[in-house]
Amino acid sequence: MTHDFDPNSLDAQDHDDQNERLKMTIRVAIASFILLIALIAECMVMVPADEAVVISRLGDPVRVITKPGLSWKLPAPIETTIPIDLRLRTTSTGLQDTGTRDGLRVLVQVYTAWQVPDDPQAIRQFLRALRNQPDEAARQLRSFVSAGMHITTSNFNLADLINSDARNVHIDAFEQQLRGQIAPQMLQGYGIQVRQVGVERLTLPDVTLAATVARMSAERETVAAARTADGLRRAAEIQADADRDGRETVANAQQQAAKIQADAEVAAAQIYAKAYKADPSLYTTLRSLDAAGKVMGPNTTVVLRTDAAPFRVLSEGPTGGRGGK
Repeated sequence: MTHDFDPNSLDAQDHDDQNERLKMTIRVAIASFILLIALIAECMVMVPADEAVVISRLGDPVRVITKPGLSWKLPAPIETTIPIDLRLRTTSTGLQDTGTRDGLRVLVQVYTAWQVPDDPQAIRQFLRALRNQPDEAARQLRSFVSAGMHITTSNFNLADLINSDARNVHIDAFEQQLRGQIAPQMLQGYGIQVRQVGVERLTLPDVTLAATVARMSAERETVAAARTADGLRRAAEIQADADRDGRETVANAQQQAAKIQADAEVAAAQIYAKAYKADPSLYTTLRSLDAAGKVMGPNTTVVLRTDAAPFRVLSEGPTGGRGGK
């Protein structure tokens, strides 16, 4: 049996083999490209704002990235990333019963603003001490604040915290002193930075409230007594000034009246002198009549001799004196 050789069939088979090899090459190239992209993506680290990334190599933190943006690492499982939240957080202690320096009780509630700072050493300390657990960090912080409140409150009198006079209230000093106690410990021990400590609420137990009300009432009575005494003193000063001014006014009036009277008497004497010089008899008669008018009033009855002065002029007239001579 004889088989004939066909060159066309060989060409077709070679063409099919080439197509298969080309397809395989394309598949391998695509797979390699995808694998390369995946590898690049695995090595990329995107650090968002308000966040840090710790690069851990086989469980050991080797690098801390705090700058936002794109960074690189070895692919997992060689190196893995641990995100650390750097945002500002707050926590509150609730009302705590504490004692003041003067032996009174006060209920204080304090809030604390804190965060993990963008410092690599602090971030490593936070990760090592708290395992990157913000809730545990807040719990530890509340414990430190509660303990510090008892110490800080004992350095202040109740009147320094609650007072009717705002100038005597020292809440700012209380907050600064409390923050100064807890901030270094939290940063050193837990890698937490305490940004602010503030009094959120402050109230009094019933016994302390009664004592405080009594103290405020006594303070107000003292202030009222001082103001009353000051008012009486000023009233006395005003009265003394008024009496002095009145005496000065009366003295000036009396002086002016005496001067006016003296001037009037001088003027009257001058008039009398002129009248006497002009007509002595008429002057004597007028002066006698004046004297009689002063002695006798509307209801006065006087019995005298008519030849006695000053009534002699009534019987003899102005010329009687001369006629008897």
